[in-house]
Amino acid sequence: MAKTKKDKKALGLLSKAKPETAKQPKKAKKQKSERIDNSNVLKIIPLGGVDGIGMNMTAFEYGDDIIVVDCGVAFPEGDMLGIDLVIPDFTYLKNNSEKLRALFLTHGHEDHIGAVPYFLDELNVPVYGTRLTLGIVEGKLQEHGIKNAELIDIEPGETVGEGCFDVEFIGVNHSIPDAVAFCISTPVGRILHTGDFKVDFAPVGQKPIDLPRIAALGSKGIRLLMCDSTNVENPGYTPSESTIADAFDRIFTGCERRIIVATFSTNVHRIQQILNAAEKQGRKVALFGRSMLNVMKAATKLGYIKIPDGLLIDSADLKHYPPEKTVLVTTGSQGEPMSALYRMAFGEHSAIAITSGDLVILSSSSIPGNEKLITNVVNELSKRGAEVITAYNDSVHVSGHACREELKLIHFLSQAENFVPVHGEYKHLVAHARLAKSMGMNPKNILIPEIGRVIELGKKGAVHNGTTVEAGQLLVDGNGVGDVGTSVLRDRRQLSESGLIVINATVDFENEMLISKPEIITKGFVYVKENSKLIEEIEGEVTRIIEKYLRKGVNDPVTLKTKIRDELGSLLGQRMKRNPVIMTVFAQDVYGY
Repeated sequence: MAKTKKDKKALGLLSKAKPETAKQPKKAKKQKSERIDNSNVLKIIPLGGVDGIGMNMTAFEYGDDIIVVDCGVAFPEGDMLGIDLVIPDFTYLKNNSEKLRALFLTHGHEDHIGAVPYFLDELNVPVYGTRLTLGIVEGKLQEHGIKNAELIDIEPGETVGEGCFDVEFIGVNHSIPDAVAFCISTPVGRILHTGDFKVDFAPVGQKPIDLPRIAALGSKGIRLLMCDSTNVENPGYTPSESTIADAFDRIFTGCERRIIVATFSTNVHRIQQILNAAEKQGRKVALFGRSMLNVMKAATKLGYIKIPDGLLIDSADLKHYPPEKTVLVTTGSQGEPMSALYRMAFGEHSAIAITSGDLVILSSSSIPGNEKLITNVVNELSKRGAEVITAYNDSVHVSGHACREELKLIHFLSQAENFVPVHGEYKHLVAHARLAKSMGMNPKNILIPEIGRVIELGKKGAVHNGTTVEAGQLLVDGNGVGDVGTSVLRDRRQLSESGLIVINATVDFENEMLISKPEIITKGFVYVKENSKLIEEIEGEVTRIIEKYLRKGVNDPVTLKTKIRDELGSLLGQRMKRNPVIMTVFAQDVYGY
């Protein structure tokens, strides 16, 4: 349906130059022989996505060829103070860049594509994905100023060859359109990598998962299955995305309040159902959050979402409509501190203030580790008088991941010889391994992966080969990548917990003399005016330490700073059970250091 000018303004689609979308796909190489090469082994190297949610990335190496599946981010844990994102360590791939052939993306969620700009900034290789996935990636690359990336659009059902690998794209269902699994044909046999998936027989706006193709591949022989483990602990089946429409229709019908819906920006089908429910009730819709606008721009441009004429309005136009005739769709369902919903809840949003009577719907589940953040936002919304609906008290969310019975179906259809569970915390991987064992797989053929630990697939099946590669996390802080390590984080935690003590001292190192009494400055340690006696004691202790080591002939400023930090720190730890960061500054004009 054609977009009105107001629709396009709200989505930011009125740009002067239309950006070039993904390039045309390469022609698939001729399928290789079915004959298995037992003279060599395939290396499978998890660089992320195991033993934790997020940062999905796996390398497949055979001889002189490497391909990579996914390149995602993880969100910082609570003790990673000041960190924006966590990305995989690409060191192994950089050290073997001459072997690297391509990057393949299963779908467009942040934990699978978020690190692509950082990857392409270091390694220039073709990137294969489906249309929406590459549309979202393209926006990210523009934000990062990365040009001339080779983005190659592949449809489900197509196969592309890179090096010794043939990669077939298989359509699956997930909480974002255009998700795919991969059948990777290698010289040692086929690998089925499911990506993130669910079995949805009535999906919104897409075809059901291609189970017949998975069954056909299983009948031909699959050497290794690598399968999503997120919901392995949940019995039964994941409900269809289409069931959410009824919940939104029921909640919206007859509601005389402003409605605010927070959901994942990439859940395009969920957003479509929100738009449909709003249109039925004669409400206008405004979008909030940068990622929401970016994804909607890509999804609308590529035809994955249909916006009825006149439905979408710019946030600045909300004042022209009664609150009960509007729906606000926003990011922040995970309680992220910089998200639009968070700023609304805490009264920090420039345009929207939560008022008594607002109805807020959190159409999502909590990502492990985000529970406290979400609770904080819900509490603040409630304090401001809003009613909050979540997946715990209404049917406003379904998962995008397969539960136990769906996982059993994939195991049954694939008939894989070997199994490596992926995408989950360690407990999920172990639970999935038990599921595979319960279905008759030999425990010797089941491997629990670890980041950096090399798996070999060859004549004897899948085994850990006893080697590891350099792998792990790189922390992104602003524009810095990897320059914040454990020592910096330790200092930040120490500062946040116990504060800072700065010691200013004038020392004549040549004559081994303390010129004047040290000055003590504290930040976040104690309130100086109410703790003058303690400050005097610290001054006296610092004086004693300096004079002691000067008498011993210590005339090196660096060594003396270390002695002050260690001895004063030990004293404060014993007396106050606190461990502040201690910094000593010596007057430079005295010793010329």
